[in-house]
Amino acid sequence: MVATRRLDLIESDATLPESADVVVIGAGIIGASAAWHLAKAGHSVALLEKGVVAGEQSSRNWGWCRTLNRDEREIPLMLHSQHLWDTLPGEIGADMGFRRSGLVYVTKDPQQLATWQAWLDMAQPYQVGARMIDAAEAKARTPGNVQDWIGGVVSPRDGRGEPAMAAPALAKAARTRGVTLHQDTAVRGLDTTGGRISGVFTERGRIGAQAVVLAAGAWASMFLRRHGLDMPQSSVHSTIFATTPAKQISPGPLSTPDFILTPLLDGGYLVAAKARGRLELTPAGIRYARQFLPSLRKNWKMVELRVGRSFFEGPDALHGRWSFDKPTVFERMRVLEATPKASIVQPAIDAIVSAYPELAGIQAARLWAGWIDSTPDAVPVISKVAALPGLVVAAGFSGHGFGIGLGAGRLAADLAGDAPPVVDPAAFALGRFFDGSALRSPVGI
Repeated sequence: MVATRRLDLIESDATLPESADVVVIGAGIIGASAAWHLAKAGHSVALLEKGVVAGEQSSRNWGWCRTLNRDEREIPLMLHSQHLWDTLPGEIGADMGFRRSGLVYVTKDPQQLATWQAWLDMAQPYQVGARMIDAAEAKARTPGNVQDWIGGVVSPRDGRGEPAMAAPALAKAARTRGVTLHQDTAVRGLDTTGGRISGVFTERGRIGAQAVVLAAGAWASMFLRRHGLDMPQSSVHSTIFATTPAKQISPGPLSTPDFILTPLLDGGYLVAAKARGRLELTPAGIRYARQFLPSLRKNWKMVELRVGRSFFEGPDALHGRWSFDKPTVFERMRVLEATPKASIVQPAIDAIVSAYPELAGIQAARLWAGWIDSTPDAVPVISKVAALPGLVVAAGFSGHGFGIGLGAGRLAADLAGDAPPVVDPAAFALGRFFDGSALRSPVGI
């Protein structure tokens, strides 16, 4: 068992352009989607990544493409994203691993059922197609599981994609539309003229640009602070693993009280154990503690608080005002790695086999971890930055970014290209954290 994942690797362009209409910083699923949609709209685009395409959280997630149990503010954008998951593979001529396989949640907890019913009542106007199921149907939808349920919820229109395939396929397609892709190319900072974006400084030189999309995941807040801009952001450590091929007991993702299984195209499963996420104390965490305190109180039993390496290195550490003409932390840390918590594996395997005796012999094949970049209200920022015209931020997806990523990239592209936005961007405005309005608690998970 190794702490790696299989990631589709693609080629870069050899030379930087002198200029582009838009520079996209970060080649995860959101950055790749933004680049694709900007190019499709006729803009010249340079897509820059300090490491490799999808090297961080875009390849380390569950792969879920769900509307079910999302915060209401995200539902319109997620519905558009699902449309893109359906249509983009045909448009780009490449499999992104998406399958509309449905989603099943089962439970033994009456309070959980009530929570799901409340979400369905809220989501009724959006016609998401999800519905509650009784104990008999919950049992029928988990064949081979020896446990009994009191009910659950199903979402037939939801599905899952393959994280290691999706962003690379889209970035590769973006190059066919004229996007230049530059991996191992750190953006050190923004160039401004007259108080607005005029380009970016990279480790390989300057690129002039009228607009920049910052889709830098966990690095976004740190990057913004270097330019005197604020965005409350915190990272949660999470471990998952993939199994050896085994009998397929569910066509799509399955959530139970003890574990979460997602079928993979290679015949194995991606497993998310019911373990506590790790929140490390960091300078950035201290800076934004007031904004995150309500969320921390609500989710206290779900996180483990500790001091770790991220206090001294990485996006949540203290880096100050670095120079744009010298190597930076972005070059020192091409890929934000996280040490997996190996102790979760055997208890999760035991729980799976206890529930599904026919899966006896299943083993962990690959183990990895990632840093989930989060906002205080667990809703992303997809927003123009009023203080710096030409800059658009698309970050803070709080563990929901892969499924909504195609739509989020489209919205970021609309904002950067001054096109009519595909959905109302007001709910994702950066200014909501600073305008004095009370932050809404997330509805859903």
